[in-house]
Amino acid sequence: MKASDLFVQALEHEGVEFLFGIPGEENLDLLESLRHSQQVKLILSRHEQAAGFMAATYGRLTGKTGVCMATLGPGATNFVTAAAYAQLGAMPMLMITGQKPIKSSKQGQFQIVDIVEMMKPLTKYTHQIVSGDNVPSRVREAFRVAEEERPGAVHLELPEDIAREDTDMHLFPKNRVRRPIPEEKAIAQAAEMIENAQSPLLLIGAAANRKRTSKMLFNFIRDTGIPFFTTQMGKGVVDERHPLFLGNAALSANDPLHCAIARADLIINVGHDVVEKPPFFMEGANLQVIHINFSSASVDTVYFPQLEIIGDIGNSIWQLLLRVDRQTNWDFSYFGKVKEWIDEIRDTGSDDPSFPVVPQRLVADVRRAMPDDGIICLDNGVYKIWFALNYRAHQPNTVLLDNALATMGAGLPSAMAAKLVEPDKKVMAICGDGGFMMNSQELETAVRLGQNLVVLLLRDDGYGMIKWKQADMGFENWGLDYGNPDFVKYAESYGAHGHRIGATDDLLTVLTSCLDAEGVHLVEVPIDYSGNKDLLEKELVCPT
Repeated sequence: MKASDLFVQALEHEGVEFLFGIPGEENLDLLESLRHSQQVKLILSRHEQAAGFMAATYGRLTGKTGVCMATLGPGATNFVTAAAYAQLGAMPMLMITGQKPIKSSKQGQFQIVDIVEMMKPLTKYTHQIVSGDNVPSRVREAFRVAEEERPGAVHLELPEDIAREDTDMHLFPKNRVRRPIPEEKAIAQAAEMIENAQSPLLLIGAAANRKRTSKMLFNFIRDTGIPFFTTQMGKGVVDERHPLFLGNAALSANDPLHCAIARADLIINVGHDVVEKPPFFMEGANLQVIHINFSSASVDTVYFPQLEIIGDIGNSIWQLLLRVDRQTNWDFSYFGKVKEWIDEIRDTGSDDPSFPVVPQRLVADVRRAMPDDGIICLDNGVYKIWFALNYRAHQPNTVLLDNALATMGAGLPSAMAAKLVEPDKKVMAICGDGGFMMNSQELETAVRLGQNLVVLLLRDDGYGMIKWKQADMGFENWGLDYGNPDFVKYAESYGAHGHRIGATDDLLTVLTSCLDAEGVHLVEVPIDYSGNKDLLEKELVCPT
């Protein structure tokens, strides 16, 4: 058979459902092979970056490798941001790119870029396939590397002459890999540290969201009574309506949550990844940290744990649950005061009727509109912090935000991928006007796919996050304002439904109606970010 046929069979063998991307002439043999696949569905996007975001989000939600495709040169270079997005965010993703013939070419250096070298700093594995016989081993290795801890991006280049080459090689069987279990001595030492602490706290990070450790962590919190908080990418691992949930460490400092952190003498850090902004700074001689993760800690000036438990996170928590008993010496009374204070702060403004809409009211109405298992997919902007702080996630992986690369333009493609993975769940993309316009053309893709999807577009006619930082640094407001199209007409031109909010009290009604309706719905909401200064500038005075 042709190598391209074998390549598609290898993808099928790995369980691939979707292939996102834009083919070029160097991919045409592969495209023809895909045409005959009964399993792999081609999701034709309007930009390669968006295809990469979709593939990465598929990997994030399923734990299986998301696959995307582009041609050589500019098609491949458009994958760069998506590669970094998946790599930093620990999302398993395979990028397939084409290339001119490598054995004999008559086009000189036209469109030639060394994509393999370009991808090396952005991926876990990158390779050019130089023989059709190598297809099975290279594809199997790419999937293995992408999915093993820590997950990330991989890349294969399939030149057009290799794609049409004949081969009689067979596929490799998929090997099963068991994640290592933690060392018993480390578990014993951790249990002793937890029981001897005065005021331990549990931190839940991104890696706990990846491997569905929700049940183990819930049981640990239930049986020990230890309060918990999360990083931005750890939201929802345990239902945030839990009475022991303190809040989200969306800010590294000057947030009410840090009043509780400052009183803790031990933090049990489950699944935190240093690609996220530090959820706390290790300062002072009294604070001890237990690092529980699939891999060792990356030590720096603000994070240097005294004990590391390396191995499967779920198994680590299960073993600790068997060893740790509630202690009479534990004192969580101050944490209770801080929780009441934080809950009061977070609820402030949730019913504010002023217009344009303030972030606190926006977040509250989105939470009211979304069911427990509904998925919100946030682009990058200052609103992401408001959602991290104020939106209570009820289930794992129902708040998809990027606090690793923190790229703009990923919100809409991420929501589209989430809808493909979870077609029966309500899905909402939440985007600023700046980030939305970076991949807004994918509205056509969503309409073409027949998706039922809501896009909540927050309009402030400028790059709001940078304007906030600009003001905080004492600079004049300059260079960050722009114009916008008529978003309602823009959505309608793609075949979507456009809505514009003219009064704050209309927001919840419109969101609820759009979530229950068929088709793609864009809801434009003017937003007032004047309250952003309170996030950083307001002096933090902790309760006594």
